[in-house]
Amino acid sequence: MADQDIFELERVSFAYRTRDGWRHVLRDVTFALRPGDKLGLYGPNGCGKTTLFRCITGLERCRRGIVRFHGKALASERDFRPLRCAVGYVLQNADDQLFFPTVLEDVAFGPLNLGMSAAKAKERAMETLARLGLEGFAGRLTHHLSGGERKLASLATVLAMDPEALLLDEPTNGLDRDSRARLIGILAALPTARIVVSHDWDFLSQVAAGFITMADGKLTATAPTIAHAHMHAHPYGDAPHAHDIVD
Repeated sequence: MADQDIFELERVSFAYRTRDGWRHVLRDVTFALRPGDKLGLYGPNGCGKTTLFRCITGLERCRRGIVRFHGKALASERDFRPLRCAVGYVLQNADDQLFFPTVLEDVAFGPLNLGMSAAKAKERAMETLARLGLEGFAGRLTHHLSGGERKLASLATVLAMDPEALLLDEPTNGLDRDSRARLIGILAALPTARIVVSHDWDFLSQVAAGFITMADGKLTATAPTIAHAHMHAHPYGDAPHAHDIVD
């Protein structure tokens, strides 16, 4: 069905082993992303946002709970492969995503993994670079790109696979004003379902239609009309919240 969940987490919990025992990061998280969802995810540093993405994609395995892709429960490495092909994960650090000498090789790698011929993968890569305004970048050496260019190239590696959904982890980190504006324009025009992690509320307001927050290992839905970035003296004044309106 067209409105079926792309992926779902059911009562997922995750903890890291430390010298002093276990550090619980996710606690009984239940969540689903559906086609057309465009969500901004906010939470303080270290609260588990990246861990959430890693559990969704199977890079970390939850201690309890179930991850489903199109209704099918995933358990093994083999189970997670279809999800990873359909849910593009753009890492916070672009250097962790770009590992070939040239931009073209990086962008074509995903389509090749999907089984495309070398010629078709190159065609898809070139089309994707053009969509992102990166014409002429195919032969560029990735380690010679600026920070903003590397971010866009890492996004291209994911979009070249024509994903059903995107997970973007702090995509504006290290971007200058022009690169940030360019990324906003790209994402605002992109119909792909997504979750975007960012502390930049102005950015989120332009690329997301709904908001969720993470605190104490749990996700909470937050209406987009109450998200704002100004600070208050009361606790958690930098998190999304509502004010009572007095007539």
